[in-house]
Amino acid sequence: MNHKRILIATMPLDGHLNPLTGLAKHLQGVGHDVRWYTGPSYEDKIRKLGIPFYPYQKAREVNQLNLDTAFPERLQMKGTIKRLRFDLNNVFFFRAPELVSDVKAIYEEFPFDLLLCDAAFSGGLILRKLLNVPVVSIGIGPLGESSKALPPTGLGMEPSNTFLGRLKQDFMRYLITNVLLKPCTDVYNQILVQYGLTPKKEFVFDTFTRTPDLYLQSGTPGFEYSRPDMSPNIRFVGPLLPYSQGPKHPFKHVARVNQYKRVILVTQGTVERDPKKLIIPTLEAFKDDARTLVIVTTGGSQTVELRANYPLANVLIEDFIDFNSVMPFADVYVTNGGYGGTMLALQHGLPLIAAGVHEGKNEITARIGYFKVGINLKTETPTAAKIKKSVEKVLSDPYYRINVQRLGAEFKQYATNSLCERYISELLSESSTAPAKNQTTLV
Repeated sequence: MNHKRILIATMPLDGHLNPLTGLAKHLQGVGHDVRWYTGPSYEDKIRKLGIPFYPYQKAREVNQLNLDTAFPERLQMKGTIKRLRFDLNNVFFFRAPELVSDVKAIYEEFPFDLLLCDAAFSGGLILRKLLNVPVVSIGIGPLGESSKALPPTGLGMEPSNTFLGRLKQDFMRYLITNVLLKPCTDVYNQILVQYGLTPKKEFVFDTFTRTPDLYLQSGTPGFEYSRPDMSPNIRFVGPLLPYSQGPKHPFKHVARVNQYKRVILVTQGTVERDPKKLIIPTLEAFKDDARTLVIVTTGGSQTVELRANYPLANVLIEDFIDFNSVMPFADVYVTNGGYGGTMLALQHGLPLIAAGVHEGKNEITARIGYFKVGINLKTETPTAAKIKKSVEKVLSDPYYRINVQRLGAEFKQYATNSLCERYISELLSESSTAPAKNQTTLV
């Protein structure tokens, strides 16, 4: 395969950027000229990977560090759809012209052969037309394409097999597509018109899924709702995980872990950083349980305060912990539903307790509940009693761990980075073998 020039372009958010780092290093390792465009706050991370970096120039960087200060009105929005509509427009779609301008300037210096972007990179499909380059989108969350067999994306609804349930999800799909989130489709179409491009008649989520030359979906079919009408450009590639050079950061507290009968790992995530929502209720639930060690990773949010308030032998609180090092010692993972953490937990055979609603977390937590790999609490603010009850249930019912282990075994069937490389090679007509119809590559 001839070596190509590849520009990776991502929105400046941990969950959009981190899953692509492993693939980026793989593509670089097989000889491609890989460079990265994203927000300036990620410059150190990308440069430490040894990948040339292009920072945002005209594009406004909005991420977990400044989201609520950049848009303070967002905090007053309680409704799931209202906040989703606001985030889609302000964080993603309104950024598209800025992103397009920056990438066009990069193309003058670095005429890339392929644009590889996260699925929410709102300038990607416009650049596909303007620069006439193939675009590969990476699905870094649950598959958002509409289906006649499923409820709409955005509400966190599980599929129904009953007649009345299917009628309800058909109605809700119409309501979301043609009423509640239609303003988002209209905004994106207005941006397309600015570039002389034809507006799309379909729902904007479907445009972002069906239009790329390839849509590489992180995860496997076993953690995605079955759909008979999936777009032919979609490929499941296994869990796309952050770049790792092996056990570089060994877990330092093994001796402490071994003093307890069970270990709970809890995180609030990177976007929603309020520990009162999930971390504190989990600590309250188990602070007096001598059998249980609670390991907290705060993401750097209020770590000192939490340590002062919970100076307990059975509580370990850190800013950051390498999940690959700690998850082998944990028995259950309490999470706000981040997709990357969910993929890692499933890979490590951990059942989950999930409490997330906004930023698309409800779609991830819904799948956790639907596939019985954990419990979906269906709230962002569970009580300590609810968390305790749910933890006891997943630890006492072997059905959850059996389901997690089944999915973990399915994950192992996918050589993720090599599979992505193969699909990209086929797209660029560089593969020396005929395209395969099977979407799974066994390790």
